[in-house]
Parts: sequence; structure tokens; C-alpha cells
Amino acid sequence: MSGDTEVGTGTGTPRVKVPQRDQIEFRACCWNDLLPYDHQARIVWQYVLSLNLKPLYDGIQAVERHPGQPAIDPRILFALWLYATLRGIGSARELARRCDRQSGELTFQWICGGVSVNHHTLSDFRVAHVELLDATLTHSVAVLMEEGLVTLDRVAQDGMKVRASAGAASFHRRSTLEKHLEQAREQIETLKQELDADPAAAHCRQQAARERAAREQVERLTRALEQLEEIERKKKAGEQENARASTTDPEARVMKMADGGFRPAYNVQLATDTQTQIITGVDVTNSGGDQGKMAPMVEQHEARYEQPPQDMLVDGGFVKKEDIEAVSETTTVYAPVQQSKKEDLDPHTPRANDSAAVAQWRIRMATPEAREIYKERAATAECVNAIARNRGLYQVRVRGAPKVLAVVLWYVLAHNLIRAATLRAEREIERQ
Repeated sequence: MSGDTEVGTGTGTPRVKVPQRDQIEFRACCWNDLLPYDHQARIVWQYVLSLNLKPLYDGIQAVERHPGQPAIDPRILFALWLYATLRGIGSARELARRCDRQSGELTFQWICGGVSVNHHTLSDFRVAHVELLDATLTHSVAVLMEEGLVTLDRVAQDGMKVRASAGAASFHRRSTLEKHLEQAREQIETLKQELDADPAAAHCRQQAARERAAREQVERLTRALEQLEEIERKKKAGEQENARASTTDPEARVMKMADGGFRPAYNVQLATDTQTQIITGVDVTNSGGDQGKMAPMVEQHEARYEQPPQDMLVDGGFVKKEDIEAVSETTTVYAPVQQSKKEDLDPHTPRANDSAAVAQWRIRMATPEAREIYKERAATAECVNAIARNRGLYQVRVRGAPKVLAVVLWYVLAHNLIRAATLRAEREIERQ
């Protein structure tokens, strides 16, 4: 039925306008008219336009006046992953679905601007440029420092356990790994013999897939045995036989998680400027503890910005005397002092074997000023960790520390992008 609703007191059937959702219609529209001017996707796109992505363009083989299929603009892929991270989307297949020109989501379609993408391209791009992502973090924070928005006067560091893409059943002892490796090598040899007996089989897709799977299994088992040697070195005498490594992700380690359970995971280290909540440093390790991670983070800041943090705020799990001594010349450490085993001994009293830096740290943490400063750690580091969790950083879908670092860097860049936009907006308001 169609037409205006009939007005009056007649006894006929009312005429109303009803939706016609099964009709095909063509609309003339411009992509730029489909999103509000202040939409988050536009902020992401403008940020990507400001980046130096020349290394990504240098790798494109299709060039003007030469044959070849045009590549997807790297700015599109970069913007898609930044916006997807802000939306808590960590799957390349889900991202590709939302970019679909027919059934996708408007904001992702706007970023694509009519360019088709597939999940293979998205998945490869996400982890293939970790050096560029790391350099982008350095450059973006350096720009904020030049603008006076970030000072590195006080930095808080914290570790966060992120579930690895490996199951507990994938961890095996040396004898099992060696047995599986021998079987995988025998399988490769068998496949080669089959190809020699029937060369035409080389053109069979199924045969090629089997051989590729066997080679990849050998590579994973070889890496697992290499990682097992490192695990065995860290075990106490007599416990080496209990060492296990994962055949799925050899670099992952079983860690105690926040809920008290033990699962394969990575330890993500984030350093954050306390005044702005801008993430200034990042690292990914397979160590279950945080001890010994502070000094490398201070060194990372010196390498990135030629300026170490003036103050470093860490929790008790980071406390290591060697670290405090290593950074004492440039950085003041604020960390809780462990309670003494002797009840009558004040933990803030310097010990006879304390170095000057450690003694000063003990005395400093007994003052009300230091305790007040230390409160900024939880307000900064815990907040940043919670934001990352809310965006889906519970488990990574990739394997290997370099790829995990790439994924974490996407979270860091997305976080800093929004924080920088907020800081600049607040500064403009103050100037008005």
C-alpha cells in the first residue's frame, strides 16, 4: 500500500506509506558527505596523511607507464587498522567483512573509498612493518614534545600479560619435540620421493599444500627446540627435564595471569607520560616477571628521544638494585620498598651493602612527597592498561614476539592518536 493516510471517519481500509526494503534503487552521493566532519574515522585519516609512509610506497612494484595491477594505497590499510584497533576489532576477516562494499559498515567503507580489500592483504600488512610502526611512535611523541605537550618529566611503567595464540597442550618436553621433528622430516622425504616417482604430481595443489605444511612444521619444531635450550638454562639444577616449549608459538611462555591462572602469554611493557597519558615506550618479552625491565625502558627512551625520563614510577615487581644503580645518574626512581623480613628493621633504613643510589631510594620513599608522587603511577599506568583491555588486548591472534610487538604497536599508536587529539583540543580551548 502507498499514499497518505486517509483522513476522516470512513469505513474503508486506511491508506499508509509502508517501507519497501526489497526494491533496488540508485543513489547519487559523495563519500565525504556520508560522515560528520568531526567523526573519529576522519581524525584517523588526517593523522595517516601526516605520516611519512614512503617505505611502504617504495615496496610497490606496479608503477606508472609499466604493466601491473595497481596496489592498494598503504594509507588505506594503515588507516583501517588504526580505526579497527580503536573499535576493538582484532581479526582481519572481521575487518574485511566490515569493509565490504555491499554489506559492510559505512565508516570502514568511507576509509576504503570504493577500494576493495581482502583479509589476506589486511593480515599481512598488520605484522609486516614493525620497524615503521616503531619509528612512527618515536616521531609522533617527538612532535608532541616539540609542541610542549609531552615533557618526559615523569613516566610510569607497567607490565600487562597478554594471552598468546597457543594452547597449553602445545607445550612438550625435549624428547617429544625431537620425536615430532624426526617424523616431520621423514614426511618431507616421503613427499619428495612421491614427486620423483610422479613429476606430474608437482602440479597438484593438494600435494604442494602437504609439502608446505610439512616444511612449516619442521620450522616450528626447530624453533621450539631452540627456545627449549633457553628455557632449560633458566631452570634450576635437576629441573631441566621438566622444561617445555610450544610447537605452536615457540616464543610464548606459560605465565601467571591476572586471574591467578597459568596460560601461554607474552609480557607487554608500556611506559606512559603521567601528565598526558601518552605512551612513550613499548616492549614485548616472554618473561613472566617485571624485574629487570625498568633500566631497558629508560635506555629505550634515551635512544628514541635523546632524553631519559626525569622520574620513573614502577611497582614493586620492577624493583632491582642493579636497575636503580644503572639509571641513577639520569633518572630518579619511585618504587615501593619491600618490607624487611625482620620486624624491628625499618625497610627505609639504608643497609650496609647498599650503594649510594639504592640508599637514596630507600630514604626517598619514606618521605610524604615521594609517596604522593608514586600515586600517579596507578592513575596513569593502570588507566592506560584498562583502555587497551577495553579495545580487545586480551589475546593476540599472531605468533612470535616480532608479530606480537607489531600488534601492540597498533594499540599504542591508536591510543596516542586519540590522546594527542584531545590534548590539542584542550590547548585550543585554553587559548580562546
